[in-house]
Amino acid sequence: MLKHIKEPYKPEQLRKILHPLISEWFFSKFKSFSLPQLFGVMEIHQRKNVLISAPTGATKTLTGFMSILNELIDSAEKGILEEKTYAVYISPLKALGNDIFVNLINPLREIEKIAGKKLGIRVAVRTGDTTPAEKAKMLKKPPHILITTPESLGIVLTSIKFSKYLEDVQWCIVDEIHSLAENKRGVDLSLSLERLQNISQAMCRVGLSATVAPLEEIAKYLVGYHEKNGKWKLRRAGIVDVQFLKEMDLKVVSPVKDLVKVDYMLKHKAMYKLINQMVQEHKTTLIFTNTRAGTERVVHNLKEMKSGKYGDNIAAHHGSLSKELRFQTEEKLRKGELKCIVSSTSLELGIDIGFIDLVLCLGSPKSVARFLQRSGRAGHQLHSKVKARLIVMDRDDMVECSALLKAAMEKKIDRINIPRNALDVLAQQIYGILIQEQMQIQDLFKMIKQSYCYQNLEWHDFEELVKFLAGEFTSLEDRYVYARIWWDKETGMMGKRGKLARVIYMTNIGTIPDESFISVKIGDQVVGKIDEGFLEKLKSKDIFVLGGEVYQFKYSRGMTIQVNSSPARPPNVPAWFSEMLPLSFDLAMSISKFRGLMAGKFMRKLSKKEILGFVVEYLYVDKKTADQIYHYFKNQFDFIGMPSDKKIIIEHFSDQDRKYIIFHTLFGRRVNDCLSRVIAYAIGRLQHRDVEIGISDNGFYLSSEKQVNVIKALKALKPEELRRIAEEAIEKSEILSRRFRHCAGRSLMILRQYKGVKKRVGRQQVSSKILMNACRRISKDFPILKEARREVLEDLMDFEHTHFILEKIGSGRIKLEEAYTTVPSPFAFNLIVEGYSDIMKLEDKQEFLKRMHEMIQAKIALGKR
Repeated sequence: MLKHIKEPYKPEQLRKILHPLISEWFFSKFKSFSLPQLFGVMEIHQRKNVLISAPTGATKTLTGFMSILNELIDSAEKGILEEKTYAVYISPLKALGNDIFVNLINPLREIEKIAGKKLGIRVAVRTGDTTPAEKAKMLKKPPHILITTPESLGIVLTSIKFSKYLEDVQWCIVDEIHSLAENKRGVDLSLSLERLQNISQAMCRVGLSATVAPLEEIAKYLVGYHEKNGKWKLRRAGIVDVQFLKEMDLKVVSPVKDLVKVDYMLKHKAMYKLINQMVQEHKTTLIFTNTRAGTERVVHNLKEMKSGKYGDNIAAHHGSLSKELRFQTEEKLRKGELKCIVSSTSLELGIDIGFIDLVLCLGSPKSVARFLQRSGRAGHQLHSKVKARLIVMDRDDMVECSALLKAAMEKKIDRINIPRNALDVLAQQIYGILIQEQMQIQDLFKMIKQSYCYQNLEWHDFEELVKFLAGEFTSLEDRYVYARIWWDKETGMMGKRGKLARVIYMTNIGTIPDESFISVKIGDQVVGKIDEGFLEKLKSKDIFVLGGEVYQFKYSRGMTIQVNSSPARPPNVPAWFSEMLPLSFDLAMSISKFRGLMAGKFMRKLSKKEILGFVVEYLYVDKKTADQIYHYFKNQFDFIGMPSDKKIIIEHFSDQDRKYIIFHTLFGRRVNDCLSRVIAYAIGRLQHRDVEIGISDNGFYLSSEKQVNVIKALKALKPEELRRIAEEAIEKSEILSRRFRHCAGRSLMILRQYKGVKKRVGRQQVSSKILMNACRRISKDFPILKEARREVLEDLMDFEHTHFILEKIGSGRIKLEEAYTTVPSPFAFNLIVEGYSDIMKLEDKQEFLKRMHEMIQAKIALGKR
């Protein structure tokens, strides 16, 4: 049912279908059709579902709208344009929706100028920012093209009056589909698309995506399934893949010759000198930092540089800034008034930000797709060159960025994970559907299974969810959770319950949870605040730093945590952890494979010249970078050997009273989070030892005061029992408690807003803790509890690949090797330092790395560990 469209249509074929007004307007702006247009316009004209994947700035949006505008103009000219919505455009960002509005209104005005009359084609934006007056205007005269977000689409589908205008939608465009498909907003949207299809019947679906893989899965997500003769079949879809149209100038750069030996301050100054030099050599530079704090720090430091002459021509852009400030920055960019803009991740998606000729990434973007998305912001126009630089500040980052660059050049995109069978989102959608109309339970189940995200939904899970929504678990009423729907088991009919159903739904819709800061207390004294993402990582007795002081975590209650002062112990949870982007599994495995290839060269005792030649050719890096990678890997190989995709090295070393066991598992943070928890749980159950955990993308460590047998624990983890063990390992964790609150909010167990009163996040968390225990008493597999576990293991962590790794260990395809050292090996430096990073100044961290490096060199020379 999926078809890769290999041949473009001829320009003459497109010219034939274009209305004279569109044709005249188009060729007054462009010399010829772009490649995405030659592939995609005719497909949309013929009402065929299509996914168009092309780089940023490759005219995807115009491709999506060209056939739609063509038909609307034709209908307007013939006087048959009706009072209804013909096309729905869905964007993940309000800012992008506003951009599209401008990019549609301006061409329509220009076409009306050519026509010499008003055509009357209406375009409107409906988001959370739309005023009541604008909504009322839409009800009187519906927009022919509706621009909206996934959340607002859910609202208009449940609106009594507006939903009537959606009964004959001809086209639905989902823009930046890759950024929606991998989270619960996308799951919610997939069900809304089925609801829209259900009322409009003959709807053509158009997906617009930047670089993403696998395209087939995104296409399935876009179009969903239909039932024919009792069998489920994928709806037809064409896939247009016109990636890598542009010339690319990509490089990994280091500000100094040796990332270990150079002092921190010198390295720091060299980095800003390099950034400033690059900014001054280009008209407009966009810098990505990965974190909001990093964004503010870079802007501050560049402004402090005397040689930079930055005044109002530099700005920060990230999610914590107000909407007004972000909008001002975007406007300045469009007008070419900014020399430099620094962003965390907020400018990755395709909002029109004018001309940028250089993108700098400070540190690894952690995925090939994200890097290509970021670098594509440079040369946003169709025929411009993409110019991007990855600036690295440590050796692990250098290796990671070099491997990422290789994958980008070779068009190897990491695969995204699309959540499946999310029961909390389903509960919200069932409520919305039944508010709009009564339905037979079997018909509802069939409609839900049309969504790609629910195609393999089990009847049992669906029925348990319906029981919960119908109020069959009466004990929940003691916790103010009441029936949302009624269900007549004899007839199978279902419908909404309560006069306030529509108001409750409209004011609590959405999948993005309310987030807030947690107060940290010793008794009644507040010592500071941390964010929720950080709290999720804490276990009882974990040590962390806040405001330069060291604390031990005791327990949490609502939006408060209790701690003890613990100045004598080093922290085991770095505070920046929650903001870090996780390394993709595919990229992690490609780095592990490269490690294995290098180990093979060292084992065969090839000369340094031969190995350097291989590194330069394999990774597309310069000789300076290759030399640093060579020495880093050679030190590791000579010291304890090289971990790879086929070998895990388990390194044991002691530091004062604590014993550290370092797992060199370069599988990405999501796998390491899951793997470290199940191993720690197995050690606790089998050996009655408490262990602390520290994780990174490159591995993890377990720390204990007493000796533990990790090989015994690993062998006890059978792949077939892994799910049960993983669920037990997170059952009493803070992370499950927080995620349950999010799921309870999405499923409307906990109402964020009721009768005009907003429930604070702290109250929501207290309610959810009590609710969680009530759900456990009903059943271990209560639907929302089951979903919270699934979200933690499959969306936040990477259970699937953890299972894959354990299977490979069990079959011997990944070998385990133990090593005992008196100082940590080179590959373990960063992991160990991260555990201390909050009490060590950055200068001290650099000094520590330098000292460790010298000790390793000395021990290798003496033939010791």
